[in-house]
Amino acid sequence: MPGRRPLSRSAAGIIVAVLAALVLAADQLVKQLTIENLPLHEVVPVLGEFLQLYYIRNSGAAFSLGSEVTWIFTIALTVVAGIIIWKSFGLRSRLWAVALGLLLGGVLGNLTDRLLREPGFAVGQVVDMISMPWMIPAIFNLADIFIVCGMIAVALLVVLGMRFDGTREKDDVAPDADADADATDSGAGADAARTSAPIDAEPEQAG
Repeated sequence: MPGRRPLSRSAAGIIVAVLAALVLAADQLVKQLTIENLPLHEVVPVLGEFLQLYYIRNSGAAFSLGSEVTWIFTIALTVVAGIIIWKSFGLRSRLWAVALGLLLGGVLGNLTDRLLREPGFAVGQVVDMISMPWMIPAIFNLADIFIVCGMIAVALLVVLGMRFDGTREKDDVAPDADADADATDSGAGADAARTSAPIDAEPEQAG
């Protein structure tokens, strides 16, 4: 069965933009609800120790590393967002559009915190609230989840050989293989034809 046609560039760009906007909106909504309803630095059990809410403001990266150089993370997030947007202009793959849309939304979620939250522009603290101490000691947020999922999706697409234009690397090999198969079939058919052709009998000699 033939595969689906690649998207137009505009359609792929729309998918990236819509997904990024939805992820950004969901992330900022959850963070606002966290600020308004959760106590700071206090555990709120949801599913025992499996899932907890723990509202903190993080000026660094994971495990609060680099708290003194918050502006570096702002620059890094800005660069990553710029690269994703730039790559989105040449997309024609649905899967790549979904992966980059989710990844961009997560990056923009944390970048928004860095730019707009206290203590000031470009050095804002990221709002984190999700804790799963049985799995990882770090506190994270919705944007972090989409960043991780987006990076995993990107890695899988690279491993599977999926290109931005919607084709796969194995598609380049398929025509050569088909040509070899056709040549083999043709040769076999010619051999069969020669084998099945009747052999002219020698003319009888007059006695």
